[in-house]
Amino acid sequence: MTVGRLLAITTPADAADWYAAGRAYTERVAGGMGFPGVDRIDADEVVATLRADPAALSDRETESVVGVLLGDAVYSEPFCEWMPTWYELAVVPLARVLERRLRRIAREVAAATGLIATAPRFPRPRDTLVAGASPLSGVSGFRERFVLAAAVTHVEWFRHAAAADAIDVPSGFLDRAIRETLDYYAGPRRRLSPPVRRFQLLCFSDETWVRDVDAAYDLDSWLFALWARLLGAERRRLA
Repeated sequence: MTVGRLLAITTPADAADWYAAGRAYTERVAGGMGFPGVDRIDADEVVATLRADPAALSDRETESVVGVLLGDAVYSEPFCEWMPTWYELAVVPLARVLERRLRRIAREVAAATGLIATAPRFPRPRDTLVAGASPLSGVSGFRERFVLAAAVTHVEWFRHAAAADAIDVPSGFLDRAIRETLDYYAGPRRRLSPPVRRFQLLCFSDETWVRDVDAAYDLDSWLFALWARLLGAERRRLA
């Protein structure tokens, strides 16, 4: 992984491609589910404004940018708590540096319009039980834990980003998705309901996000390549 290229993300202009990848993911999931409000943000215009003059963003555009950046800033550490210790030790140091960068840029963008934004809180294994036990007791192996971690955390990432983009998600759907997801990937549930299965299939398209970021920042990252393989395999299985 080319760490230096990620650490070079220091300004809103540097983060424009990062935002574009995140917004494309939100749009892909929401559009695939038919959730209203997907077109309230024009990502191309937002990216161009981020590069030229972030202070010119509208309030809604600012919320969208800050939503993506803060969601990604705080994503990795809770994700790593679902993973084996060796993975956590390898990823968290870089994740913390990137978190500081993305938080600082998000604050800079938010300050231009006076937006007060809060980062999402992602679920961790200690936050829930499946069949009366830790969700990690129902999985074994690196791939299984990775897929479980992704399935749970990308639901919450989408919740946060969709709210920032004013996308109309049906009331209660994401809570239902989390319950079914935990019971399916870490418990006794044998299949997801059709709407949640479709939603998870779309969420596992974050393999595209991985490839977009890897290409945009010329990372040539073995870690990103691993993520893309695992995410894509689960997306295809759900399909």
